[in-house]
Amino acid sequence: MSEAGSKRRPGWGDVFRSPAHFFALGFGSGLSPWAPGTCGALAALPFVFALHALGAAAYFAITLAAFLIGIRLCARASELLGHPDHGSIVWDEVVGMWVALFLIPPSATAVLAGFLLFRLFDIAKPWPIRQSEKLGGGLGIMADDLLAGLFANIALHLALPWLDTAARALW
Repeated sequence: MSEAGSKRRPGWGDVFRSPAHFFALGFGSGLSPWAPGTCGALAALPFVFALHALGAAAYFAITLAAFLIGIRLCARASELLGHPDHGSIVWDEVVGMWVALFLIPPSATAVLAGFLLFRLFDIAKPWPIRQSEKLGGGLGIMADDLLAGLFANIALHLALPWLDTAARALW
C-alpha cells in the first residue's frame, strides 16, 4: 500500500519531513494522542501575543496568508496521511485560534475565554460550521475552523465588557 493510502499515525519524523508537515501538524502539537485539536489551539497562543504586537493590519494579513496557505498545507498532509481530515492536522486550529482573538485585547482573561469559546464552536460545530466541512479538501479542513474562530470572536467581543469585571469578582 502506498504511503498516501496508508491512513497511518504520524510521528516526529513526519513533522520534520517538510515545512508543509511542520505547519500542518501544528509544530508537532497535532501528534498528541489526547485532544490534538486542543493542543493545536494551545500552540497558537504564543503567536497571538506576537501578532498583537505587530498591529491589527499585520495580524490580519498574516492570518489571511496562513489561512490561504493552510488550504494547500492541509490538503497535502491529508494526501500523505491517507485521510481526508486526519486528527493530527491542526493548522486549521492554529489559524482558527488567531481568528478568535483578532482585535481582542490580549489579557489572560480574554485569551482564556477566546480559547474556550473557540474550542466550544469547533467541537459543537453549529450551523454553518459543520456544513463548511463539506467543501472538502484543504478548504473544508480550514473553513470550519475559520468559522469557529469568527463565531468565537463575535461572542468574545460581545462578552468583553463583562469579562474583566467577572474575573476581578472571582479572584
